[in-house]
Amino acid sequence: MLILLEGLVGCFILLLICVVAIANGPVGAVFFYEPEVQERVVALGLTTKERIRRRYGVVGVLLFVPVLFLVPAAVYFINGARGFGESFWQITAVLMIMGLFDRLFIDWYWVGKTQAWLIPGTEDLKPYVPVKTMVHKWIGTVVGYPLIAAVCAGVLSLF
Repeated sequence: MLILLEGLVGCFILLLICVVAIANGPVGAVFFYEPEVQERVVALGLTTKERIRRRYGVVGVLLFVPVLFLVPAAVYFINGARGFGESFWQITAVLMIMGLFDRLFIDWYWVGKTQAWLIPGTEDLKPYVPVKTMVHKWIGTVVGYPLIAAVCAGVLSLF
């Protein structure tokens, strides 16, 4: 039950980061888009490459803190997981919940099916999450998250 709750908290953090990023319009989160969209947005004068780079850095830190620190801390301090195996499966489960939320709700539904992420002047570049990118994201979720969990569990098992 705790793992599900921790996964939902992680989903909420991810959702909150995205909501804040697009609060003044989706251009504020253009770093999430494909390079062609970013280039078009700069060409349209809606933002600059420097602003995209800075925001990407800030949001990148905000996204990786939960994955690399909060999830392992919750598994260790709240769930009481000890040892590599117990820590690994719990971290993996929480990260998979977050990953499924990101792939299905954010990428497929919110970005792909609503107008919330639409940037005027880039409609011809849709879908904003093309199939090739979606495949890479799914591979990153299914393969990358367990690898991250293994590293985190390895570190936790040292304590």
